[in-house]
Amino acid sequence: MQIKITTDSTCDLSEELLKEYEIEVIPLHILMGGKDYLDRIDIGVEDIFSHVDAGGEIGTTSAIPPYEYEEFFTKALKGYDAIIHISLSSKISSCFSNAVIASAQFDHVYVVDSLNLSSSQGLVAIEAAKLASTNDRPLEDILSRLHWLTQNLETSFVINCLDYLHKGGRCSAVAALGANLLNLKPCIEVVDGVMHVGKKYRGAYEKCIQQYVRDRLENRSDIINNTVLLTYTSGTALSAVEAAKGMIQQYGHFDEILENKAGCTISSHCGPNTLGVLFITDNDAD
Repeated sequence: MQIKITTDSTCDLSEELLKEYEIEVIPLHILMGGKDYLDRIDIGVEDIFSHVDAGGEIGTTSAIPPYEYEEFFTKALKGYDAIIHISLSSKISSCFSNAVIASAQFDHVYVVDSLNLSSSQGLVAIEAAKLASTNDRPLEDILSRLHWLTQNLETSFVINCLDYLHKGGRCSAVAALGANLLNLKPCIEVVDGVMHVGKKYRGAYEKCIQQYVRDRLENRSDIINNTVLLTYTSGTALSAVEAAKGMIQQYGHFDEILENKAGCTISSHCGPNTLGVLFITDNDAD
């Protein structure tokens, strides 16, 4: 069975990885300055940051409607027997439900709720592509493995300041001002498909990043050490990225580190200088 893997543009995978694993992406809508743009097609992260820096309102994101999924699945099915579509968390967006509605028009389109966002969603898509490439693995086994994976992803990222979350209506002015005055860098975690605020780091951004990565990786026996994703928004200081890589190498012992720049969805909510490490765990590990 020839299976095509597809996902939403919130996957935050580089063009090189998408090409390597032959993953097709459908774009979310970015609404900014009274105009509707397609993520990855006619708007980029730099456009968003430049618009806000010039005094413009923060952009908002809009879910992909069912009819766009239908058109996308129709094209993606050509030459394939089935599609496995990896969706942004159903608890964050209506993309999942819209994709499910569209999939009902086809016999062999299967929508997987990643219960995640950014590169963790992308990691599910990569794993799906690896499993599908064998051509002899039963579809039911692939879907079962992907379901297990969605329950075993650890996703978190540190935000330099709360200005973008405040402008986007996701935190109060008081909270943003307080965090900025106290020089706090909050860690955002995805738990059961929903974002929560975790530990709040204080001090220079680079040192906060080092402590954050150490907190995530040190003395862990439940991490599957094959791949770690280091994802950050445009504008993140190179020194912070290098510091994060150094701490990953010291405490993580992963087979590979995949670097990705966050796309428009994450960037429009979190702003510059946002960085996260994302990986697979085994909840049954001792």
